[in-house]
Amino acid sequence: MPTADTAETNQPATRRPWWHRSVIYQIWLRSFYDANGDGCGDLAGVIAKLDYLAWLGVDALWLSPLHPSPLFDSGYDVSDYLDVHPDLGDLATFDRLIAEAEQRNIRILLDFVPNHTSDQHPWFLESRRSRDSDKRDWYVWKDPTPEGEPPNNWLAYFGDSVWKFDEQTEQYYLHTFYAEQPDLNWRNPEVRQAMYEVIRFWLERGVAGLRVDGLENMAKDPLFRDEPLDPYHLEHELPRFRMQKIYSVAHPDIHIILREMRQVFDEYHERLFIGEMSYSASMRRTLSYYGHQDYNEVEMPLNFGLINLTDQNDWTARQLQNHINGFDVLTPTSGGLPNYALGNHDKPRLAGRFGEAKRTAAVLLLTLRGTPFIYYGDEIGMEDVDIPLEQRRDRFSIDTPGHDRDGVRTPMRWQNAPHAGFCPPDQTPHLPVGDVPEQGDVHSQQDDPASLLSMYRCLLQYRREQPALTIGDYYPLINLPESVVAYVRCWQDQRVLVVCNFAPEPHTLHFRTAEIAKLVLSTRVERQANTDVTDVDLAALELSGFEAVVLELTTSGSGIPKLADT
Repeated sequence: MPTADTAETNQPATRRPWWHRSVIYQIWLRSFYDANGDGCGDLAGVIAKLDYLAWLGVDALWLSPLHPSPLFDSGYDVSDYLDVHPDLGDLATFDRLIAEAEQRNIRILLDFVPNHTSDQHPWFLESRRSRDSDKRDWYVWKDPTPEGEPPNNWLAYFGDSVWKFDEQTEQYYLHTFYAEQPDLNWRNPEVRQAMYEVIRFWLERGVAGLRVDGLENMAKDPLFRDEPLDPYHLEHELPRFRMQKIYSVAHPDIHIILREMRQVFDEYHERLFIGEMSYSASMRRTLSYYGHQDYNEVEMPLNFGLINLTDQNDWTARQLQNHINGFDVLTPTSGGLPNYALGNHDKPRLAGRFGEAKRTAAVLLLTLRGTPFIYYGDEIGMEDVDIPLEQRRDRFSIDTPGHDRDGVRTPMRWQNAPHAGFCPPDQTPHLPVGDVPEQGDVHSQQDDPASLLSMYRCLLQYRREQPALTIGDYYPLINLPESVVAYVRCWQDQRVLVVCNFAPEPHTLHFRTAEIAKLVLSTRVERQANTDVTDVDLAALELSGFEAVVLELTTSGSGIPKLADT
């Protein structure tokens, strides 16, 4: 939607941060490409596929955790923040990745896990050595209650109590996730400074930004008060959802930490600070992390709204548009920009949730105002793989029936070959590839103009060429059929109309205009292939089931076209 801050809106594209014009591609490192033949993806594998990523047209790569780790929680249990896990390479290989990516105008973003470390991190080993340790206060230690119970009733994300009793020192330590992931004490200035030095270490190596994991968990209630029960979710299958997260998550003091952290990022030129919110965070809470007109915090608080909606079976296109409208209009106008994702490493894949509408979903994602995130493999239509329990690696997927995150982290499908070309034929990949459908790999789709991959590439190329889609305003249309999302993106005299039908039924939209629009892209292969028909009469715009169209409006027209019944 148009903003009140016209100075920001009319700012030349060259003066905006790079992420205002970029598409970010998320890579689960261990599943992208195995370059050394051990069955595990690695940094050298990313280097080997940089030409593909440049061909696709993405601007930045967000890499899953790459640090040394016991891998109890897939690398989110870090034992050394200043090195690379030997499975994935070394610092020299990482430096080569930065240099090779830069040659292709691709930036590298890293996952940064500041809320907790591994219980094998030297800091924690020293902290638990004795109550008198210099690093005792680097973690959160509490005495048992007089009855010998944990200090309060807080529940961990992956289990029961957040408190683990340490026999040696006879105190409990706090762990928001697994007991093998003790929480750092972010109220300790020494901890904050040590972690800020970690940020500087990677930014000085040329990293373009960090995605800060579990950001809302870093500040808890200093009084450690009990959480109240949630009367609406007392029967939830996961215990942590049976309580209201009032004291253990998103304490207001988090904003103090984020302002300090932002100052570290601002020591470097245009480095992106991405913050991961809780999936349950409300829109307003997420938006609050952008900061205030008097101070800056997170440049990009991750917006899970579209993922959360489509993770349910009863979502509607109207809910999608309402969320987009709300996030767009409430995003701070001074420097803020919306962001959207339809898939990631925690949730079922886009193709499975959208089915026949997966092309329509891609059009939506890549034409909204804001920074889009593409999850690796979504561009070729990869779906969840049903991983047998004995082959799973993710602890949560093993311990929690019905919640298989490994199934969305499976090897990338590069070609019609053993293990889909991810690793050598005589090697076993770290996770099963699953059944690869015909034309379900990169090689098969790359030269097929009708493929999903080709459509993604066309969208990314068109997006890059059109300021209306990268930095233009967003104007939603109203009075649409229930299954249709539609909007216009505008920049100066450029106007692009996007219409997405998320239902199998066809629709005809009648606009109150005599304009003839130019068809840029359609998800209906027959229409896209008919290059002789590029003009579309907006007086009767016909949409097939699950069809999305991108249309350029003529420069002779003006304003936003309205439907005939408005």
